[in-house]
Amino acid sequence: MTVEAPSSLPTPEELWTGLFDRLCEHLGPCFARSETREGVKAYLRGLLSPIERKNGWQLAEEAGLSTPYNMQYLLNRAVWESDQVRDVLQAYVREALGPGGMLVIDETGFLKKGKKSVGVQRQYSGTAGRIENCQIGVFLTYASHADHTLVDRELYLPKSWTQDPERCRAANVPEEVVFATKPELAARMLWRTLDAGLTAAFVTGDTVYGSHRPLREGLQVRKQAYALAVACSEQVEVQGERKRVDHIADGLEADQWQRISVGDGSKGPREFDWARVELVGSSHEGWQKWLVVRRSLVSGEKPADQAYVLVFAPCGTTLAKMAEAIGTRWTVEQCFEEGKGEVGLDHYEVRSWQGWYRHITLCMLAHAFLVVLRTQSQMLMPQQNEEKKQWKPSLPHSPSKTLSAFKRQRGLVCP
Repeated sequence: MTVEAPSSLPTPEELWTGLFDRLCEHLGPCFARSETREGVKAYLRGLLSPIERKNGWQLAEEAGLSTPYNMQYLLNRAVWESDQVRDVLQAYVREALGPGGMLVIDETGFLKKGKKSVGVQRQYSGTAGRIENCQIGVFLTYASHADHTLVDRELYLPKSWTQDPERCRAANVPEEVVFATKPELAARMLWRTLDAGLTAAFVTGDTVYGSHRPLREGLQVRKQAYALAVACSEQVEVQGERKRVDHIADGLEADQWQRISVGDGSKGPREFDWARVELVGSSHEGWQKWLVVRRSLVSGEKPADQAYVLVFAPCGTTLAKMAEAIGTRWTVEQCFEEGKGEVGLDHYEVRSWQGWYRHITLCMLAHAFLVVLRTQSQMLMPQQNEEKKQWKPSLPHSPSKTLSAFKRQRGLVCP
């Protein structure tokens, strides 16, 4: 696609201000009071600023306030709904990044001290790679060819909390909240996101979500394609017989494998060997189920690693298309890294249920703004040869295009 060069390029400050003002216009109806609207704008500006820690004190100082009271009030007691802001976020992303992307499910940990932060307990955190005292958030990322960003969130509330009403009341957990597994939280986000019109070519996720049969069945009922990883012990039906997926993979012939690249990584093309096996037919006409096996390329004496993915997709979907969908799972990890590193996703000091959802939602909105800013800026960025007057569109999923590098390159900070 050819991108036409505009008659004149906006300065970084003009681009930032124009996009930020338009975003705030979309947010306006979420807040009944002008003080709250202005407070949210100040909070977002602080999240987008280069200050090292995005906590109440530093956000207040960045906004020119002498105490953090206004920021704390905004997160804890002001009247506004974080879910309404999330809905604006999804509409914003749908308009800016376009339809037909991928929805990626994953969770991340937030390390905490003490026992009063809502949902905290000693539990496994992929962020730390071990059991830690932490909170766990389950997130949904939207990844299109233009870029990728977080679009929904749910806090995982362990049974140690849901079975302790007094503890929940102290953290202002709504009475209607009951225990839900991570896959159940993921299903809630998927259903409302899809119902809101943010359509996806595929839904992807790791084994925590792929091994949850009700989630897969719910997607099948909706005729929503998915590519969900499962453990090696997962059993599927092939030619009338139930077998473990790793046993099926062991029986694959050499000519059943294809070498496919799923994009460029930091060390070059991300190439794997791929194979697929058709499973017992779907009950939905025009749709089919497969087991896809991804095998790493053998280097020296190190044995190849294998991953197993259950795919539900329209008949005729190619293996290359399935591999492309599976390959988008890395985008959610980059969103976590950028969210924590650039907009303070894990810098909060609130302990309440409402405070967590408000801070996380505003951080997601700030990250989406930076992603849109990056996309727009790259589309307008002139190449080295100014005489040719050519402009580069955004490059999809390029690891070198991190938000921090992009902001340094273009001087895009909160004006």
